[in-house]
Amino acid sequence: MDIIEQARELGRAIQKEESFINLHKVQAKADADTELQKYIGEFNLKRMQINDEASKKDRDQEKLTALNKEMREVYSRIMSNENMLAYNEAKEAFDKVLNRVMAIVQQSAEGIDPEIADYNESCSGSCSTCGGCG
Repeated sequence: MDIIEQARELGRAIQKEESFINLHKVQAKADADTELQKYIGEFNLKRMQINDEASKKDRDQEKLTALNKEMREVYSRIMSNENMLAYNEAKEAFDKVLNRVMAIVQQSAEGIDPEIADYNESCSGSCSTCGGCG
């Protein structure tokens, strides 16, 4: 098996990972949540209105302040939605797995022994500025 086929095998394994499956399950619930989607639409609209107003030469600071307040309120509703909370939790869990996989691949490509290569929570991803993982 060549390295490309092994990469595809790794891709299949990632898609079987419990955290990947859970992420897609909760993402589907969030996508189907009409209230959450309404809030996301409102948030995007407010953001566009803020950008439009901010780009005007004679922008209205009071209007910008009001729009920012409205946008923060909508954002708060989004982030307190149970489906968004579940999505964020599932995304964080999957990201931890993916970060480890990517770190092992990256470090192995740089010559580090794959048996000791791993993700370090404080890792910036740039080994050129790193004090060392292993």
